[in-house]
Amino acid sequence: MRTAILLEAVVLLAGSAGVNADITTTINPKSNWGIWEGWGTSLAWWAKAFGSRDDLADVFFTLQQTQVNGQSLPGLGFNIARYNAGACSWNSYKGERMVESPRIKRSRQVEGFWVDWASTDPMSSSWDWSVDVNQRAALQKAIARGANKTELFSNSPMWWMTKNHNPSGAANGGENIQSWNLEQHAIYMATVAQQFKNRWGIEFESVDPFNEPSANWWKADGTQEGCHIDVATQAKIIGYLDTHLTNRGLATQIVASDESLYDQAVNTLRNIGSTAVSQIGRIQVHGYQKGGGDRAGLRKLADNAGKPLWNSEYGDGTGSGADMVRNLLLDMRYLKPTAWAYWQVLDGGGWALITADNDAGTLGSANQKLFVLAQFTRHIRPGMQILDGGSNNVVAAYDARTSKLVVVAVNWDASQNVNFELSGFAGRPAPGTKVKRWGTGIGSGDRYVQYSDVAISGTRFSSYIARNGVQTFEVTGIQL
Repeated sequence: MRTAILLEAVVLLAGSAGVNADITTTINPKSNWGIWEGWGTSLAWWAKAFGSRDDLADVFFTLQQTQVNGQSLPGLGFNIARYNAGACSWNSYKGERMVESPRIKRSRQVEGFWVDWASTDPMSSSWDWSVDVNQRAALQKAIARGANKTELFSNSPMWWMTKNHNPSGAANGGENIQSWNLEQHAIYMATVAQQFKNRWGIEFESVDPFNEPSANWWKADGTQEGCHIDVATQAKIIGYLDTHLTNRGLATQIVASDESLYDQAVNTLRNIGSTAVSQIGRIQVHGYQKGGGDRAGLRKLADNAGKPLWNSEYGDGTGSGADMVRNLLLDMRYLKPTAWAYWQVLDGGGWALITADNDAGTLGSANQKLFVLAQFTRHIRPGMQILDGGSNNVVAAYDARTSKLVVVAVNWDASQNVNFELSGFAGRPAPGTKVKRWGTGIGSGDRYVQYSDVAISGTRFSSYIARNGVQTFEVTGIQL
C-alpha cells in the first residue's frame, strides 16, 4: 500500500550520455525465468465505489479499446483480481462496537461478513452476506471477462477480533489480534471462501489471511484497515487456515505473507517455520521498499522452498509512470516473479492509473502510467516464458504457441539507437521481416502508439528510443 514508496536507482540501459550512440542488448533464448501467470489489481477501495461499471471492467480486464469518461483507453488485459474480505461493521453486540480511526475515509472501510462472535454458522444472524455488493460485482465482472486468478485477502481481522476493536491497528503499531481469535480469523477467511463458492460460484484460487503483517505502521489513527501480526502468530493462523480450508473441501491454496518490504518477506520466510512454509502454496510480497531490498535473496528462498513467487501489490504516487517502471524492471530482473499486480487502479493524484475520488464517486482522466503499464500487460501474456533480455532495462518473453518474441525496452539516457541481438535463437525471421512496435513516453509524449518502422536486419533489429521512452516489440516466426 502507500505507506512506503520505492524510489531507488536503477542501472541505465546505456552508460553513454551521447546522442545517437548505438548500443546493443542480446536476448538469451536459453534462459528461463518462469512461465508468466499474469497481471492484476486489488479490488477493495476502488471497486467498492465503482465496481458496478462495465467500462472499468472492460479497460482493466480485457484487451479491447474502451471509452472511459470520454477517453479512449487501451485495455490492460488483467487476469488477476484480488478481493478484500473487509473488517468493518457498524452493529453493536453485547455493548461492544467497532472503534473507528479519526483519520480513516469511509471509502477505505470495507464491510465484513462476520458481524459478531455469537456463532460460526454462516447461516446464522452473526453473518451478513448482503454487504459489499459493489466489490463483489467487480469480481464477477472481472471473471466474466477472463480473469482466471482470483484471490481472497485480508487487511485486518474483523474488528471484534482485535484487542482494541479498531481494524486500523493498535495504538503503538504492535500486534492487534486477540490471542483467542487466531483460529476465528482462519474460520472467517475459510468461510468467506466457502460461501463465495456456494452462493456465487466463485472458487478463489488462493487466500492470504494477512496484509503487510510485519509492518509497524498499522495504528489506531491510521487511514485504512491494517493489523500487525507477529511471524510466530502468522504461522499459527496459517495452520488453522489449512485445516479449515481442508475441512470445507476447498482447493483454495494459502499464499503468504504479503509483506510490504522485500527484506521483511525474507525475514518472515526464514523464521515462520518449515510447517507453515509447507502449508503455503505460493510466496507473495509487496513492492514498497525504499533503497532496493533483497529481491534476489527472496527469489533464492522461494526457489529453495520450491514455491512460486508473486509481487501481489505495487503502487506509487508518481503519475508519469517513472517510479512504477523502474520498480517493475527491477522486479523482473532480480525478484523474477511470475505475476505482478497494481494496488489501486482508481485513486487520487499520481497513485491512480485513472484518477478518481472514491468517496465522491467521480472519475477523472488516465495518468500517463496507464499507458506505460500497457506496454507490458498487453504483450507479456499468461503462458509466456520470461527470458533474460540482456540488460536491466529490457524485459523479454517468448510465446511458444505462436512462435512470438516480445521485448519491452526502456531508455533513461539520451535518445539513442538500441540494437536487439537475436543470434542465439535457433530460427529467426528473414531479413526485411517487419517487427511490430508500440511506444509510450514516460511522463509525456506518445500514449501507446503503434508504428511499423522496424524490420529484421541480419540477426538483429534496431529502434531509435527517445529519452524516457518505453517501446514494445513483437517478433513473429522465431524459434528458441
